Amino acid sequence: MTAVMDSPDIEDSGEIEEKKVSAIRRIRPKEFKPSDVVILLLTLAASYSIIWIIFAQLTLLSGALGFVVLWIPTFLFLYWFVNRQMFTRQVAVDRLIGSIVTLGAGIMMLPLVMLTIFVFQKGLPLLSWDVLTKTQQGVVYTGPSGNNIGGVAHALVGTIEEVAIAAAIGIPAALLTAVFINEVGGRFTKSVRVVVTAMSGTPAIVAGVFIYSIWVTKFHYSGFAGALALAIILLPTVTRGTEEVLKVVHNDLREAAIALAAPEWRTVWSVVLPTARSGLITSVLLGVAISIGETAPLIMTIFGNQVMNANPFVGPQMGLSLLSYKQIKLPIQSQIDLGYTSALVLFVLVFGIFILARILGAQRKGSGGGRRSLLSFVRWTPGSALEPNESAVVKKEEFSSD
Repeated sequence: MTAVMDSPDIEDSGEIEEKKVSAIRRIRPKEFKPSDVVILLLTLAASYSIIWIIFAQLTLLSGALGFVVLWIPTFLFLYWFVNRQMFTRQVAVDRLIGSIVTLGAGIMMLPLVMLTIFVFQKGLPLLSWDVLTKTQQGVVYTGPSGNNIGGVAHALVGTIEEVAIAAAIGIPAALLTAVFINEVGGRFTKSVRVVVTAMSGTPAIVAGVFIYSIWVTKFHYSGFAGALALAIILLPTVTRGTEEVLKVVHNDLREAAIALAAPEWRTVWSVVLPTARSGLITSVLLGVAISIGETAPLIMTIFGNQVMNANPFVGPQMGLSLLSYKQIKLPIQSQIDLGYTSALVLFVLVFGIFILARILGAQRKGSGGGRRSLLSFVRWTPGSALEPNESAVVKKEEFSSD
């Protein structure tokens, strides 16, 4: 028999491995303990105190913008220096980069937060059920205050109708264009992609002028003319988003469907589009949200109206964005407040669409479509690769979008 004795070398190697593991754990980016929070807060306070002393005591500098401009680099340097003294270089650099990224995200979010606060402060006091259900029919401006305010119901109905018609026209065209570029191809693919890219950079007022020249001059102002202009704006946004989503679909799914004798159109309809469904919904909703806030093309196409016009094909209509634009220019405070309330309703509508797009886009790819059997959409036709009398046995496989 052979006795196995514990070797001190083995114990030393085990301790070394444990030290390596602990060292690796110390530099994980996600590990942020309460003591690290204290370090962050103390560094913020120290950097603030240093800049305050420089501004208020040692120099004649003043202004909030200059204070912030000096405070940010001072904080970053102190935060890196403290972490470098207490931890390793990797930890210091990691937390410095993390602070810069977080600070950049906060700066990017600041305009949105300020805009949200501004719109709610200006539009919320006047918001009521009467404002949402009344129009401006019969509104008389009686002095600086304006006793009869009216409402935004006609603009809300007009916006919904115009965007719905624009979506009905632009979304199918955008989806077909994206499918042609990504799935069909051909010698015109590059030309179509160039046109779509050029349309993405076209100012919105150009779309309004274009529809005005070919439609309004012949058939006068209408909600349908505004919908055509919004469809032009919506088309490139949805097309580019859909094209990028279709590129994510694995080619293995396409090849498996073609191997089962599925025609190309059936492969796209039953495999590619269901797999990319969540991304398609997100692209469509983002395109709708962008078009719903446009004002310039509506000035040239729907003209505006103070009464309810539920027929988008006859007569001028009003939209929420156009109502805000017109009301804020008036010299009467009550009507200016109504313009801010209209902007608040439009903001909530657009924000709701963005939230819906975020929720649907966050779903797992292929959810709802679930696991799809490629054999479930293959239809036998005479002369196809899958003859009913063939002796070959095709194994039914389940494909998921993961």
